[in-house]
Amino acid sequence: MTFLTEERRMIQEQAREFTLNEVLPVANKLDPEKGEIPMDLRDKMAELGYFGILIPEKYGGLGLGCSEYCLVTEELSRGWMSVASLIARGNSLIGSHMMNEEQKSRYLTRMARGEFLGAFSMSEPNAGSDISNISCRAKKDGASWLISGNKYWCTFADGADFMIIIARTSEAPPGKRHMGLTMFFIEKKRGELPPGCSGAPIPKIGYFGWKTFELAFDNCRVPAENVIGEEGHAFYYATSGLEAARAHTAARAIGLAQGALDDSIAYSNDRKQFGHSISDFQAIRFKIADMATQIEAARQLMYFVCEQIDTGQRCDKEASMVKLFASEMAERVTSEGIQIHGGAGYTTLHAVERHWRDARLTKIFEGTSEIQKRIISDRLLGRGRN
Repeated sequence: MTFLTEERRMIQEQAREFTLNEVLPVANKLDPEKGEIPMDLRDKMAELGYFGILIPEKYGGLGLGCSEYCLVTEELSRGWMSVASLIARGNSLIGSHMMNEEQKSRYLTRMARGEFLGAFSMSEPNAGSDISNISCRAKKDGASWLISGNKYWCTFADGADFMIIIARTSEAPPGKRHMGLTMFFIEKKRGELPPGCSGAPIPKIGYFGWKTFELAFDNCRVPAENVIGEEGHAFYYATSGLEAARAHTAARAIGLAQGALDDSIAYSNDRKQFGHSISDFQAIRFKIADMATQIEAARQLMYFVCEQIDTGQRCDKEASMVKLFASEMAERVTSEGIQIHGGAGYTTLHAVERHWRDARLTKIFEGTSEIQKRIISDRLLGRGRN
């Protein structure tokens, strides 16, 4: 079966044209200034349906799969990874299987239109890869919950229309530290943090276009009906969609690497040294050959994982493999892109340095490279002692 069907090629080509004409010029202007993704760009993405790729048609989405989601993601990342990440704030921030029908009817249609985008708050100063170490608390108060504690690495906390937060609602039984965590849905005004929550942006070396926050909750009140899923089971909800999330990160990494390759080819053809384009020199030609090969290997593995997800096959090991391979590849390839650009690559006048900074992040979020290796090795060898 051919992965790139005619319909998927059309989706891919549309996303590529949109990125080159709309995303890339905005990124080249705003990223060096640490500016934010403009609302008019978000509106154009909404018109194309990018916030509802994974949302069922009955709720106004496109009703497509992880394959189409990742094809669009890769193309958007070619321009600005933050834009490719933004579409996840509508598509998959809340899996529809976690929501009851009333919540789906209330939220999904608005999400698909790009009118209701969210932020996810799970990590804490002492809880990153170790989700079960979450210490932020929620206690029942009549028909509400009161949330108190600190959160870290919450991107888009200010610009979102809602937040999903995971807090501890009961003590975990011995040997089951992952139990007792509950997922909450907090509606808020766009441009503000919710009442009972304060925060400040974290200084970052990349991933510009939006802010990432450290948050402090102090009796933030949430209605009881805004609990997502079953109380005490948030760990399972947070980990249930990791295959798609890791495929999405792989797509982002591949898009960054492809951007570095495209720019390196163009630059090497234009740059003259010793009376020749530097693309005539074997050292440069071999770098470009290696870059292209690594990108295509990651892309084909991503296609396989997307097909597994869309056909309901188990692929937790393979999803970790593609996330690991693509993110490590992207850092290497974008670094080589800077090398090909020489001194010009170490300036903000060329997009390759942006791709390099953002590629470095793909090795960290959605599970670090080390976590992916642990998952893969556990599947191959059984769980180790440590």
